[in-house]
Amino acid sequence: MAGADMDPEVALGLFEEGATLVLLGVPEGTELGIDYKSWQVGPRFRGVKMIPPGIHFLYYSSVSSRSSGGEIGPRKGLFLSLKPRELILAHWDIKEEDLDFSASENLEEVSRVKAGLCELDSYLGPYPYETLRKWVSLTDKLNQEVAAALQPLSGRVCAFSDVVPELQLTHTKDRVEQNLPRNDTQCQTMKEGLDRLPRMKQREGTELRFSQIPKQMYPVGATPAQITQCSMDLSYALSCLLENYHKEHPLNVLGELQFAFVCFLIGNVYEAFEHWKSLLALLCKSEEAMKERKDLYLGLITVLYHQLGEIPPDFFVDIVSQNNFLTSTLQDFFQFAGGPGVDKASFAKEQRNLKHI
Repeated sequence: MAGADMDPEVALGLFEEGATLVLLGVPEGTELGIDYKSWQVGPRFRGVKMIPPGIHFLYYSSVSSRSSGGEIGPRKGLFLSLKPRELILAHWDIKEEDLDFSASENLEEVSRVKAGLCELDSYLGPYPYETLRKWVSLTDKLNQEVAAALQPLSGRVCAFSDVVPELQLTHTKDRVEQNLPRNDTQCQTMKEGLDRLPRMKQREGTELRFSQIPKQMYPVGATPAQITQCSMDLSYALSCLLENYHKEHPLNVLGELQFAFVCFLIGNVYEAFEHWKSLLALLCKSEEAMKERKDLYLGLITVLYHQLGEIPPDFFVDIVSQNNFLTSTLQDFFQFAGGPGVDKASFAKEQRNLKHI
């Protein structure tokens, strides 16, 4: 699992202070990863050891049996905040095709597993230390509180939404009562066929709990001139978002940006990509905020530098460059950062690094 060139002192430190994930019963062939590296589970796998304390993203995809085609299921994941020498215990739930972490609350079972770690050691793969630097650069602004607040109440970040019908219309009479087309007659048009499909909504508790970008971008009672100004400079909308979601710690909005980025880059969640775009556009198009929140924007440049450096080139071509989103957003950012009232000397070096990605 880990690189063979790990420094012996580092290895010893991680062995003594690192956390351990004991994951029992994970089916052979399951795709499982932590942070920036994934593997296919073998017959001897029982978990991961020597994990540096801090925020980590554990993810996995169940694989059907070879007789069923060996298809890989959608990716699920969760953020974990691990303490030094902590042991987290989970069992694979065959029915749910998911990890069940309830065993971690059983102190007796956890103590028994801890006492037998020496026997388990050869079945535990070491944390992929060679990817730690990348992972830290992608999550250095993300803390346990922000991750817990954004993660779904279900505890799982899922690549595909778990959806249910908005209305339970089992019988024809149910559809008639709702003034919907009957199902017992032939469709005459494509639109009629689409109208008969049930309207779906995301299952409660499975949605990511991102902050909401304000729909009204200007204050109540604003004049036409103020409305125009607020549509060009989004600082008012940004201040509303920070007030509503990150009042005590405004820099946590950078943690949210990193959370969204990890969810779409590693968790394969398209919804997270859309939120990353919206949040990034809000930050980059807020000229007044750049003058007033120097620390926030110096941090944003650093966050973007590491994020853009990790996006595969084909991803830029296929997704990010649609409608030139990234180009236009960063152009606005550089233009505002060079405007009057902005501490250009502080931004200069970081901007040059960002432009050269």
